[in-house]
Amino acid sequence: MDTDVLICGAGPTGLTLAIELARRSIPFRLIDKAPAPFVGSRGKGLQPRTLEVFEQMGVADRILAVGGPYPPARTYAADGTFAETLFDERRPPNPAEPYGQIAMLPQFLTEGVLRDRLMELGHAVEFGAEIVRIQQTTGEVKAHIRTHKGTHTVKARYLVGADGGKSFVRQVLKVGFPGESLGFQAIVADLHLDGLDRDAWHRWGSGPASLALCPLAGTDLFQLQAPIPAQTEFDLSLAALQALVRDRTGRDDIIVRDVIWVSAYRGNARLADRYVTGRVILAGDAAHVHPPTGGQGLNTSVQDAWNLGWKLASVLTGGPDLLETYETERRDVAAGMLGLSLKLLDAARRDADMRRDRSTQQLDIGYPDSSLSLDLRRRGLPAGSRAPDAPCRGAAGQPLRLFQLFGAYWTLLAFETAAIAPHPGLRIHRIGRDILDDGGHIARAYDFAAGDVALIRPDGYVGALATNVSELDPYLRKVGLL
Repeated sequence: MDTDVLICGAGPTGLTLAIELARRSIPFRLIDKAPAPFVGSRGKGLQPRTLEVFEQMGVADRILAVGGPYPPARTYAADGTFAETLFDERRPPNPAEPYGQIAMLPQFLTEGVLRDRLMELGHAVEFGAEIVRIQQTTGEVKAHIRTHKGTHTVKARYLVGADGGKSFVRQVLKVGFPGESLGFQAIVADLHLDGLDRDAWHRWGSGPASLALCPLAGTDLFQLQAPIPAQTEFDLSLAALQALVRDRTGRDDIIVRDVIWVSAYRGNARLADRYVTGRVILAGDAAHVHPPTGGQGLNTSVQDAWNLGWKLASVLTGGPDLLETYETERRDVAAGMLGLSLKLLDAARRDADMRRDRSTQQLDIGYPDSSLSLDLRRRGLPAGSRAPDAPCRGAAGQPLRLFQLFGAYWTLLAFETAAIAPHPGLRIHRIGRDILDDGGHIARAYDFAAGDVALIRPDGYVGALATNVSELDPYLRKVGLL
């Protein structure tokens, strides 16, 4: 083999997967057919659950330092007066949920942070490398890759297609991509402009005559969003965008100085028939595409990779093959997020209240029906749920958060138990012994009683719950910990 995993596509999905494999010392190559990094802001909202994922990856502080909160929506009437509303439900952080609201960061800056993290781990993206042919056998995948130096073949144990909504990998596999075209076309562009303050997301008009200009956190740019007639070609020049702004705002004082990136896109909602075909796996937009409403696309894609990384590492290091659970868990999630995005799109079309609430934040997503979810306790927090955070202290009194105890490994939380024998690949923390729960936050979040145990997966979800650690032996064997 030339490598264990070949990742096709270096957007947020491919970068997240690469980081997760690098953290576990799994050999991989990350390629992208583009000659250079993406420069646009196609996705800009990072939901609270994605921020938790980024914390585990070591980049949440950088993301939040560069980005910022969503501004209020300022909607202008024809006479120039306006009203302001919040796009999202804003909650202060609490002990179980350290991130209370969505953060804004343009996609190109998010990808830059992830590339920097990948570089720290000793890896880099190979740009200008395009897969042109795929051959799959029982034990390997051969990918024919074209670069400016010519074409060469790479043999890998697995290939992951993270190459976007028009995925070449998905098309070669002949995987169906059913769904619907949503009957709209829109422009999105990153601009420098004069004439607007950066304190609000400025919006004019409604329906097909609407236009929005949003200040992009971490930059001096605005993002323009505007519907255009479906099935038509539209002039994307600076002059045409200036005319569009003038016509839909009724203002001559908003001056577009230059255009950094612009794209016209058609709305689609689609979900791949399957995610795994032999040794080829789909992730991110290659497996599902969303309308932009609700800010679910990029976040769902990052969490695909978060779910996949540790499972690939398991099978590649001689552990159990858990890859079938990747599709069963993540495809259901994507279907739910597509439904939510479509609901918000319908509200937007009706000019109804489309404020984002907790349902968009992805904190309540879980895998209760997964074969990796075992609940022998049957009360309180169910197996398959996102594992809550909690403030606590170490045995010597140093302040900690529960999230600091989680990582690229399985974690056992044992509440007021006696000593537990070590298990290879398992971190054991006895709450009340080596971890002090002075405020009772852990006990409340996990509904712990004396003797209870919770087994936390490497991706921060509750795998199993029991009233005695010995009850978990069959599960530990199943996941390769016993």
